[in-house]
Amino acid sequence: MASADREPYPSAGLDDVQTLPELLRWRVGKTPRREAYRQFDGKAGRWVGYSWQEIDQRFEAWRRALDAEELAPGERVAILVPNGIDHVSMDQAVLSRGLVPVPLHAIDNPESIIYILQDSGASLLLIDSAERWQTLASAADRLGGLKRVICLKDGPAGDVEGVSGRVVAVDRWLASGQMRAAKGDGSVVVKPSDLAAIVYTSGTTGRPKGVMLSHHNIMTNIRAIRERVQAEESDIFLSFLPLSHTFERTAGYYYPIAAGACVAYARSTQHLPEDLKTVRPTVLVSVPRIYEKFYSKVMEHRASATWLERALLDMTLAVGGRLFDARQGRGGPLSLLDRLFWPILKRMVADKVLAQLGGRLRVAVSGGAPIAFPIIRLFLSLGLDILQGYGMTETSPVVSTNTPDDNDPRSVGRPLVGIEVKIGENEELLVRAPSVMVGYWRKPEETHRAIEADGWLHTGDQARIEGGRITITGRIKDIIVTSTGEKIAPVDLETAIISDPLFEQAMVIGERRPFLAALVVLNPDEWSREKTKLESKTDGMVRSSHQREADFLLQRIAKAVKDFPAYATPRAVWWTTEPWTIAAGLLTPTLKIKRAALEQRLVAEIEKLYSRGGHARVHQADGARLSS
Repeated sequence: MASADREPYPSAGLDDVQTLPELLRWRVGKTPRREAYRQFDGKAGRWVGYSWQEIDQRFEAWRRALDAEELAPGERVAILVPNGIDHVSMDQAVLSRGLVPVPLHAIDNPESIIYILQDSGASLLLIDSAERWQTLASAADRLGGLKRVICLKDGPAGDVEGVSGRVVAVDRWLASGQMRAAKGDGSVVVKPSDLAAIVYTSGTTGRPKGVMLSHHNIMTNIRAIRERVQAEESDIFLSFLPLSHTFERTAGYYYPIAAGACVAYARSTQHLPEDLKTVRPTVLVSVPRIYEKFYSKVMEHRASATWLERALLDMTLAVGGRLFDARQGRGGPLSLLDRLFWPILKRMVADKVLAQLGGRLRVAVSGGAPIAFPIIRLFLSLGLDILQGYGMTETSPVVSTNTPDDNDPRSVGRPLVGIEVKIGENEELLVRAPSVMVGYWRKPEETHRAIEADGWLHTGDQARIEGGRITITGRIKDIIVTSTGEKIAPVDLETAIISDPLFEQAMVIGERRPFLAALVVLNPDEWSREKTKLESKTDGMVRSSHQREADFLLQRIAKAVKDFPAYATPRAVWWTTEPWTIAAGLLTPTLKIKRAALEQRLVAEIEKLYSRGGHARVHQADGARLSS
């Protein structure tokens, strides 16, 4: 096995690359002068790019500084900084020295961070600022194994080392590493079986578990992705999903290295609309939330547009939808009129809508959670190939995906090359592949429960496989069983509800209850408009304003879930306009609702929803705060 510091070997192919340090060396040797990364420089007020050769030189300074710490191979290094050059610099330095990265979500709450630092036994922590470390320092006695804390930003006094003897500013740490570089080059042999990360799953219930992924796990997944969806050296990815999540690590960070594509780091989710227009990416890797927001904006614009604008948009979506179906071999051949009209509609409507995403996207990937069919259909009808896939942290992560020329948006596509799938008991999807995790960190019993002796991983997701395609139908643990014995997959209902632009977030409840209820977060602007309309209407019925609002919301929900059985229609609703957030402990880093946490937070409100028994229109007033 090649050592971490040997010269690159550009003549080798990707199949010959066995570890992540080798992958970087291979890429640097293959295309040293092509742009590798781009990041916004706040002081200069402009975007700055780095070639593969330049970025590797930058990584080298981090490798030398890490050498000075004299950590033993296998020790863990926690990374608690936003996506960007500093994050990948530490990650690459850690990997090259046979150490194990533990990526942490940059906006996670302190107690969760402390738990992961403790559980992983991290020896070193890279953190964004001295102030951030202060929020954790009270638990320093529980972090006895933490030898060094490196801060990207100084404290208010400019002396970060005043916080603690083991805390150092990154510039001083890097300079110290250069001074001590003569002690040795830090070369180690990194094997495919070595751990490449311990990634803590963002579970919707309970404490997160550390998923151990090896270099072999990740490299086999990268090669399988490359077989299915081809990125090119000319592509630009815009990275904004947290690098603490395996979806972004593999698909948005390591895979672009394999492809030789450039990764631009978005400044923040708040700046995302502007960054999309500035960077103009060609590939987007995202969870459904971003696409949902875009869809809502399009629908809001349609609602306020002139009749001509609405007619043109509707015609564009109709013709574009038929074009997509014809390209996929569904719906028959395209008519002559559609062929004639599409170039005009594309130029007049579709291109202008997609310009909000930069105007150059050729493919967009959606993963991490289900995406509602009307939302994905909108993008496909506008001419953008949006590909839904499926995976989980435990599979490094991608299991299956659609492709531009084989895209059934109601499914999550076909398994990648080398990945076996089958349906087990209770319709559970089982996966066996070289990309399946080594196991859960320090949890052998849970590992044995998750992975059968013959290698089949229990995903916990219910699915069906038809014609080689996988369709996810629900989450086993999330299945609601009402007191009448009906079984409902709430995620499907929630996905349908938020396809209505009025609803930004939704959670359906009803376990051991006589009927379902919906907890929803409303779009403030859309709700303000709807309330104004409601106040101007009179229907002759004597009802309070809250009851009228509840009735209206239930009608909108019923319309959104009209394709589901009658027993799956929520009969009660509680609403707010305050979003559920990660900071409030109500969402995972991949924006999935923490069901137990939200139910616990709203226990009194939920009891009120059911206090009137089987009455169809129970409601709860708007405005309850959830951030405390």
